[in-house]
Amino acid sequence: MIYLDHAATSFPKTEKVKEAVLEHFIKYSASPGRSGHSLSLAASRALFEAREAIAAFFHVDDSRKVIFTRNVTESLNLAIHGMVREGDRVITTSMEHNSVMRPLRYLEERGLIQLTVVPSSPEGFADIPGLARAVQAQNPRLLVVNHASNVTGTLVDLERIAGIKGSACLLVDGAQTAGSIPIHLDSLDVDLFAFTGHKALQGPQGTGGLILKTGEEPLLPLMQGGTGSHSEFEQQPDFLPDRFESGTPNGCGFAGLAAGIGVVEERGVPAIREHEKTLTKRLLEALLTMDRVHILGPRDPDKQTAVVSLQVDRMSPSEVGFQLDREFDICVRTGLHCAPAAHRTIGSFPQGTVRLSLGMTNSMDDVDAAIEALQWIISR
Repeated sequence: MIYLDHAATSFPKTEKVKEAVLEHFIKYSASPGRSGHSLSLAASRALFEAREAIAAFFHVDDSRKVIFTRNVTESLNLAIHGMVREGDRVITTSMEHNSVMRPLRYLEERGLIQLTVVPSSPEGFADIPGLARAVQAQNPRLLVVNHASNVTGTLVDLERIAGIKGSACLLVDGAQTAGSIPIHLDSLDVDLFAFTGHKALQGPQGTGGLILKTGEEPLLPLMQGGTGSHSEFEQQPDFLPDRFESGTPNGCGFAGLAAGIGVVEERGVPAIREHEKTLTKRLLEALLTMDRVHILGPRDPDKQTAVVSLQVDRMSPSEVGFQLDREFDICVRTGLHCAPAAHRTIGSFPQGTVRLSLGMTNSMDDVDAAIEALQWIISR
C-alpha cells in the first residue's frame, strides 16, 4: 500500500508512538488529577509532559497556555464560540475548512454575528489587501485564517496577516502545518492557534489543542464540568488550563502525541519541510506533462504544503480515486474535502478534486508509483 492521504491523517504511525500509547494504556491509564494514588499521579505526569512538549515545540513560554482538545475542530469551535459576542463582526477567507465555516455560519444564521468572507485567489492565496480593507472598515472582533489550505496546500503569510489585523483577535487554523512547517509562536502576533495531533505531528486521533497568546484573552469555555481542581465549588475554575478542560482527558492519546512530537523533533521540521518540498516538486513536474490532467493550486512547492489537487478530463475525481485504490493500492482523497468554499474559490465545485497529500514517511518511490498509476489511468 502507498498512503498519500496525510492531509487527512498521517499513516502509518511510528513504533515510538504506538509504544507510548500502549505503555500508557497498560501501565498508568488512570484518571489524572482526580486521585492521590501513584497511578493517578503517573497519568498526571504524562499529561504534564505532553503539554510541556507541545509548548516547547511551538515556542510558547508557558505550557498552561496550551489547551487540550479532541481535535482541531473542537479547538476552532472553542475559539470561535468563546471569543465572539452578540453583534460582533467576524472576517475570514473563502479558503476555510468547514470546521471554521460551519461555526461561523451557525452564528450568522442566528443573527449573532456579522460575517464577511473575503474571496481568495483562484490559486487559494489570501487577498491580504482585501482583508486589510475589511478590517479597517469593520473593526472586527475576530479574524480567522488557515495557515495552509487542506485542498490546495496554499500557504498564508501569517506575518503579513498579523500586520493588518488591527485590534482583532487573530485565530489561525494550523491543522495542515503543525509538524510540517516551522512555527514559532513567540515571534508571531497570533492570538489563538488551533492544531491537531493526528496529522503531521504524527500523534493519534483524538488529540488536538488551542494555544493562547497571553492567557488573558476574553475566551469563554465551550463546556463546564469536573476538572479535579477546586472541586468544593460548583463554578468552573477560572485559571488555565482547567478553565477550558472539563472531563477525563485522552491520556493515552496525548502520551502518543508527545511521542509523535519527539519523532518530528528528532528528524527536524526544516528537514521534513525540505523532504516534502522535494517530493512535491517531483509530483508537480510530472503532472504538468500529462494530457487531461489539471492542477489546482499554486504549482510551486515553496508556496504550498505537500498537498496537490488535480482533476482529469472526462473522469470524475471519485473514479480516479477508485482506480488508484483498486488497481494500484494507492490511497488518496477525492471530493470536496469538507471545504466547499475553497472548491468554489478554485473552480472545482461541486465535483471536487483528487487530492494527493504527502508526508514525512513517503519516499520518491511512492511519488513515482503514483505518477505511473495516473499515467496508466489517463491513457485508457
